Formats: sequence, C-alpha cells, structure tokens
Amino acid sequence: MTYGRGRSMLVESDSERSKELIKPIPINYYYDKAKVELGKKLFFEPRLSKSGGITCNSCHNLSTGGADNLPSSIGHKWFFGPINSPTVLNAKFNLAQFWDGRAKDLKEQAGGPIANPIEMGSNHELAVNVLQSIPEYVQWFKQVYGGEEINVDRVTDALAAFEETLTTPNSRFDHWLNGYEETISEFEKEGYDLFKNKGCIFCHNGVGVGGNSYRKFGNIKPYDKDTHTLGRYNVTKKEEDKYVFKVPLLRNIELTAPYFHDASTWDLDEAVKIMAEYQLGAILTDNETSKIVAFLRTLTGEQPSIALPILPPSTATTPQPNRN
Repeated sequence: MTYGRGRSMLVESDSERSKELIKPIPINYYYDKAKVELGKKLFFEPRLSKSGGITCNSCHNLSTGGADNLPSSIGHKWFFGPINSPTVLNAKFNLAQFWDGRAKDLKEQAGGPIANPIEMGSNHELAVNVLQSIPEYVQWFKQVYGGEEINVDRVTDALAAFEETLTTPNSRFDHWLNGYEETISEFEKEGYDLFKNKGCIFCHNGVGVGGNSYRKFGNIKPYDKDTHTLGRYNVTKKEEDKYVFKVPLLRNIELTAPYFHDASTWDLDEAVKIMAEYQLGAILTDNETSKIVAFLRTLTGEQPSIALPILPPSTATTPQPNRN
C-alpha cells in the first residue's frame, strides 16, 4: 500500500502510533449544510459591526491561518484589543474559548465580539435588527430554523456551525500518525522525540495539539514580560488562577505569529525556547530548537477552501453604519 509517490506504509506502525498522545484530525462530512452556509455569510457579514466595516474574518482571517497576524486586533474606532487573537482554525477542539476560557463553546464565544465596544462595537439588538431588515436573511433563517424570527441565539448557533467546519486535516504529521512513512523526515522525527522527551507533550497533546487544559504561564520561571494580564483569574477570581491561560493549539502554528497571549515574539524558534525555559526549566540548544520547530511545521494541515459568499443588499429600513 502506498501514499503518494514513493511513500510506503508500515503495517505494524498503525497500532503503535495509535498510542501517541497526539491524534489525527478527523474528517467530518456530516453537518447541516444550510446552517453552515448561513453561518459562513454571517462570518463575512460586516453589517454585524456598528461601523459596517468589521467582520469575524477581520480578526480570524481564513487566508492567514485563522488569525490576523497582529499583536492585537484592530476593532471599532481603531481600538486595539488587549490580547492576541487566537486562531479560529480547529477551535472546535478547545475545551473552552478565549485565552481565559470564559466562553464554554464556539456558540457562546460568537456573541462576544459583536457586543464588545472595542471589537465590533455593536450590540445584539442592533445586529439582529440589521439582519431582520434584509428579506434574504429572513428567508435563510426560516429555511434553517423553521421560523422567520431572527435572534442572537440563532445567529451565534449558525456562526458556530460554520466555525466547527474550519478544521485542517491531512497534515504531514497526521499522515505519519496514520502509518504512512516518509511523510516526515528523520530530522522532523527527532524533533517530535525531543517534543516528547522535554515534556512539551504533557500540555500540547490531543487532536488540537493543545487547547484541552489550562496552565500557568511561568510554571517554572516567573514570566515577567506581562504581569498585567491575569488570565483565568478574571473568570474564577481564584488566586491560584492568576497568569493561567488556556494552552494554545499548535496546529498550523507556523502561520499564526506573533506568539503567546501578549504577542511577545514573532519568531517560532524563540517561542519554543521561551516555552522550554519558563514552563519546563530547560535550556534548549539551537540544534534542539531547530528540530522541534521542524516538527511543529509538520502540523500545518489543509487550509479550508472558502468561496466568499455574496451578501444581500441592505434595504431602506436597514440601520445605517455608524463609525462613532
């Protein structure tokens, strides 16, 4: 059995690799296509923002790894957000959403930016009024939900349905996990061995290679580059949750610089060294770092191929954009 040209599959490797702590991204073809299509329109709908100029894609750009590649996102009236914007790709594999985990799932997360004064700057009532004023949206919501009522629960449900399809399967490392040889090099395999032996795997595991636990940033060595962002503490008010954040996904990590919640480095090599030092108490050599980074690049999967939706025109009753 072969995979591609000159890539052989080891029969005995399949059961061995099934024990790895990192799992391949599953491919799901079973979803509500009408709801997903509606959610895609909403994801690219600028009129959900007060100014009529900001979309979900503005901060979670599907052309650039599901993030905006900025230290923090630019929102309403050119306000800068307080924290680096995580990727939306594979976000369904997170145990919760946002760095501090304040949203339990993608649906709950989707409502936040719309009503945030420094993000989309609108409110749920205004966003719903915009959609309700456009006959095509009324028809699409009726088709999906069985009634003409548009409310924020249905808006966020549709957005979440679309975002759940934004996975990136078939990375070279996933093919290797599935038993195919020569999809990753010996150098990259050595990087994966280091990733495991140094202890990175204990936080970055599962389908998302992270996203399934909370950890203190500065586990071994206090992280002094950002002492103001308190992470989970803002949600739980527990002293032990200060500087605790959701472990980020490492899928497609080469596409999503800058790194960390404070965007303190644009260099993946430097990010790996910082993680080793502050989280594990390890000082990596340049060679070790290069190998781990080489492994991380094998986690880049197939990017979603999205055809931009054609959005319906506003009507005379559609609330007009407001940049103030």
